[in-house]
Amino acid sequence: MSEPDQRIHEDGSPDRLAIDTIRTLSMDAVQKANSGHPGTPMALAPVVHTLWTQFLRYDPAAPDWPNRDRFVLSVGHASMLLYSVLHLAGVREIDADGQPTGHPAVSLDDIKQFRQLSSKTPGHPEYRMTTGVETTTGPLGQGCGNSVGMALAERALAARYNRDGFNLFDHDVYVLCGDGDMMEGVSGEAASIAGHLKLSNLCWIYDSNHISIEGSTDLAFDEDVGQRFQAYGWNVLHVDDANDTAAIAEAIATFRATSDAPTFIIVHSVIGWGSPRAGSEKAHGEALGEDNVRATKRAYGWPEDAQFLVPEGVAERFGAAVAERGRPAREAWEQMFARYREAFPDAAAEVDDLRRGKLRSGWQAAIPSFDADAKGLASRDSSGKVINAVAPHLPALLGGAADLSPSTKTDIKGADSFEADQYGGKNLHFGVREHAMGSIANGMALSYLRPYTGTFLVFADYMRAPIRLAAIMELPVVFVFTHDSIGVGEDGPTHQPIEHLATLRAIPGLDTIRPGDANEVAVAWKVALEHSHEPTALILSRQAIPTLDRGKYASAEGLARGGYVLADAEGGAPELILIGTGSELPMVVEAHERLTAEGVRARVVSLPSWYLFEKQDRAYRESVLPPAVTARVAVEQAGSMGWDRYVTSHGAMITMSTFGASAPLAKLQEKFGFTVENVVKVARDLLEQAD
Repeated sequence: MSEPDQRIHEDGSPDRLAIDTIRTLSMDAVQKANSGHPGTPMALAPVVHTLWTQFLRYDPAAPDWPNRDRFVLSVGHASMLLYSVLHLAGVREIDADGQPTGHPAVSLDDIKQFRQLSSKTPGHPEYRMTTGVETTTGPLGQGCGNSVGMALAERALAARYNRDGFNLFDHDVYVLCGDGDMMEGVSGEAASIAGHLKLSNLCWIYDSNHISIEGSTDLAFDEDVGQRFQAYGWNVLHVDDANDTAAIAEAIATFRATSDAPTFIIVHSVIGWGSPRAGSEKAHGEALGEDNVRATKRAYGWPEDAQFLVPEGVAERFGAAVAERGRPAREAWEQMFARYREAFPDAAAEVDDLRRGKLRSGWQAAIPSFDADAKGLASRDSSGKVINAVAPHLPALLGGAADLSPSTKTDIKGADSFEADQYGGKNLHFGVREHAMGSIANGMALSYLRPYTGTFLVFADYMRAPIRLAAIMELPVVFVFTHDSIGVGEDGPTHQPIEHLATLRAIPGLDTIRPGDANEVAVAWKVALEHSHEPTALILSRQAIPTLDRGKYASAEGLARGGYVLADAEGGAPELILIGTGSELPMVVEAHERLTAEGVRARVVSLPSWYLFEKQDRAYRESVLPPAVTARVAVEQAGSMGWDRYVTSHGAMITMSTFGASAPLAKLQEKFGFTVENVVKVARDLLEQAD
């Protein structure tokens, strides 16, 4: 790769001045914070400047315009690149309700507070915190996966709502990614799906600078990434020098003209260009130091001692270049939508709901109820029935599984598959790509859709990063996990989740629900779809679970409060509380019946969602689990971690302390103590100890 052309810094053009402003703002912010990554913003300022000023369809005055192009900074460590651009473009801040606040999205003072407590310029871009940030990035590869979901969502929305003469949705998605993104497997999974779906509205711009934290990428990464993407079915282009803005513009124009494949633009750069430490890991991963900052500014022809300098006219020209293209496009779209509303009022009302994050009214009435049945249904089966009942009433609901829809029961019967020639399909096929599935679902949720995914609970480990990010971003994604316990049986310990419930429950903001019969499943789906700022993990069984008689026991609506009294003691206050979730709940109910027949005053508590239960006030929680009743038994075919908060030191847990085994379910239940007889025995022993 040749060295950058020195002449491009000597022409004194307004564009060059703006590019160097982006660079120096990034350097100064990182230096002031003494923390951050200055190298990539310095190297890629010409790329981002070209994209924003010449191509991106974006109105800084209306940053939530539905048909805007999306810009995703998958290299989230280069956050100052985005903050500098948002500042220079004059993007205006909007609040959580989409209303303008009258403030800039990122002011110069915000940039000076880079990486400081409560600032709008955190170390990595955070969705909901900073207007103009389309998704939270930082964990490498996640932005790439999100972008596929965004591009997929555009195609789905266009298929449903566009009409002749009314192209409501035809925007593009641009991603800035780097070597780290390319090394992470999630980007490969996502790219493979994007190529298969021929998402020609998707453009990844890959900064090939051959530097990672440890040094040269030659230490661990020397594949031909371009050939890999050609194999994925992408249109691959090359720009030899990141400073060659004409070549960058030509490549993006080629993307805009491509209609049969996503585009991958490989841009070769020297990280921290102009810095005495250019090409070093220091330029990548930490502040340059005051002497190096001055030397770098000198190389740019910049005042060496000026800090946070935005030369006169730079922001005005940059903002005008973006707005003069974006504002007319946005205004034309709004005029078109007004005509669309007259011609297609029902469809327009749906779009209004999507923009507000609302579901169409009346869908709750479609949720089925289930009659008492001693044999019952696997909760994966009752979940599938709920999905199919509500799907016709929820146009925003799209989902699928990681090659497991027959097992997870996540397919919508009679609906088409979402494919390259059929973007109106409702059933997504992610292939065996759990990690990308989660990231893509997050991108869909960021683009007005209500996605759900499906796989076995044991494979939640493969998609933990996007689950966690969904919680951070407060995205209402529904993650369906089936085969939730040793109930998997003969498949053995590799497929029998043990620790997974505890680790999901540990994620702040994630509602993990393990319903105990078909009617609890129905309420769980209602709760999950009514969430507007929380993702949900639905934990479902492979084996049949008896459907409880709700005429005899409490209504399953109690699930909406996380935990509730399912069956209470007879003849006075309870002396024993039995707590169950999921497939163990009917077992606990039967143990309660036996103990009651023996004169034990036993209460059954169903506790499917710790998240929702902890949201209840103290009075309610104590009405369900009275502090005076210390004899408590929790039964769950999972690890014990966390149960101590509900069982207390005086109680007992029938849980898993080892991995499972390969055997028929009945044999496993007997081996590990998940039988009615053992629950009764443990309860009796506990009461005897109390005496």
